[in-house]
Amino acid sequence: MKTLFEEIKASIKNNYNQDRSFWRPVLPWGGVFTIKAGRKAVSCTPLYVEIRLKNTCTIDGFLMLLYVILHENENFPRELSLHLGREFIDCFLYLMDTYSFTTVKLLWIWDKMEKQQYKSEVHKASLIIDLFGNEHDNFTKNLENLMSTMQESYCSNWRCPTRVQEDQQRTININPPQEIPHGNLIRLAVDELFCSKIELCEEHGYNKTLVNRNPANRDPHLTGFFQHSSFRRKRCGGLREFSQRVFCHGAPPFVVLNMQLWKSEDLAYVPYYLDLSDHKYLLEGATLFNKEEHHYSAAFQIDGHWMHYDGLRNVNLILLNKPPEFLLLSSLVYIRAAEK
Repeated sequence: MKTLFEEIKASIKNNYNQDRSFWRPVLPWGGVFTIKAGRKAVSCTPLYVEIRLKNTCTIDGFLMLLYVILHENENFPRELSLHLGREFIDCFLYLMDTYSFTTVKLLWIWDKMEKQQYKSEVHKASLIIDLFGNEHDNFTKNLENLMSTMQESYCSNWRCPTRVQEDQQRTININPPQEIPHGNLIRLAVDELFCSKIELCEEHGYNKTLVNRNPANRDPHLTGFFQHSSFRRKRCGGLREFSQRVFCHGAPPFVVLNMQLWKSEDLAYVPYYLDLSDHKYLLEGATLFNKEEHHYSAAFQIDGHWMHYDGLRNVNLILLNKPPEFLLLSSLVYIRAAEK
């Protein structure tokens, strides 16, 4: 039997612009997992014989992207095993290859998510797990230290209260520019986060002054007995030099850029490659967010062909005629380019 990935690639290759949809459902929204309970299950409290999943779109799109990414490069499964665990990667690929979609969602929930990240309740004979929320909370933040970065900075003012600083981030949040400059806004925002730079130090310290409580007393030998210290906050004023931001554990196979703060009018152009910490990354896909329906979907490339995935559709995997419009963007996903 062909794996899911092989079936998808075959459908792209054999497509003649007649039917652009994949022939079977892929990662449908929600899911039901039936428990094959033995006699011991009778003593369980509370007793449930099935697990029902709700609002799984907060992980579905990223699970689809992760599956495609793991097949893009033969070295990626080994690299990601260092962060996510070899057993998890092997089990994830096996479940996706064999169309075990509900089980693969449970694998992510129980292996990578914290209990407080989702709601669960027992209703009649079913355990209901509700993943309603934010996809970055349910997926991106659970990628261990895969995308951890660090940037050091040093202030030229020796009186600065924190001359040496170290900024560490576990995810990559790209903030839109406050002013609209010319050029590629996303690339400029990425450079702002990763590139070295020099800025005025924004740190505040306390300036200590001595005040004579008895101005009439001019005797220099007695002045010290009538003084007290007065403190006021003062901006440092030095120049702070930021080093290049680097990945803490080496360049990861893929990165997820959190684009939730961006407006659609700022996304007229999405770069197809980025330079991150001396490594080149190529656009692999994106997750999209429909605010009205509070629903996530995803788009990704396979062999240069763009596909759109939406777990709520009956036909949920469609081959696109052209790259999608990224106007409802939640995240951009880039994979590391192969070294020549």
